[in-house]
Amino acid sequence: MTHHAPSGGTIDGPAPLVFILEDDAAVAEVVVDALRPFGFLTETFGHAAAALRRLVTETPDLFIIDLGLPDMDGMRVVKNVAETTNCGVLVLSGRGHPVDRVMGLEMGADDYVVKPFEPREVVARLRSIMRRRAAAPVTGAPQRRRYATFAGCTIDCAAQVGRNAAGVDFELGTAETQVLRVFLLHPQQILSREQLLGQRDLSPMDRTIDVRISRLRRKIEVDQQSPKIIRTVYGAGYILSAPVDWT
Repeated sequence: MTHHAPSGGTIDGPAPLVFILEDDAAVAEVVVDALRPFGFLTETFGHAAAALRRLVTETPDLFIIDLGLPDMDGMRVVKNVAETTNCGVLVLSGRGHPVDRVMGLEMGADDYVVKPFEPREVVARLRSIMRRRAAAPVTGAPQRRRYATFAGCTIDCAAQVGRNAAGVDFELGTAETQVLRVFLLHPQQILSREQLLGQRDLSPMDRTIDVRISRLRRKIEVDQQSPKIIRTVYGAGYILSAPVDWT
């Protein structure tokens, strides 16, 4: 992740924060250079997993997403961001087919720009998204999902802390929070190891997810040896077996 501060500004109030998810560093730098003079604060990411980890602790005002990512389908990222945050989403992609444009918008993007692009147009599109969202009724905007309750547990996803059914408070690491948040957004659904880690084609010998599941169980399960909340579905993955309520 790379952080860039604005060099000046033409925007009143606090500088808007823009996440840029783009695996081509040169393209990302072009976008950053275009945004900086207009008062935007930016953070750049080359991989979806890094951007989604950051999203657990910080919600940007705007999110620019490339669809051709090395570790996750960009459409999935668009859908995830649209469903879990209230930030504006701009797709910036080399896929110019109308089907891709329509799918991107249906997944929750506010706008779609095709590469090669004019940097100033990206600035104009982002400012247009901000204006539209500022004029929209507050009740119509999706809310950032922060507090989740399930099976007697309460989780604060932003602070990365929780309390289990026995009333014991605990802290979560960033990696644990990332996995738990995927569970919370898809309760009572079987999720593969790849889905939980946000990666493709994991080696069968990769035990990363198993370690994180074990750590989560130690904190939220009444009996870790016979887990009832996060259950293993042999040959398929894991499932959060309880419904989830968000506040």
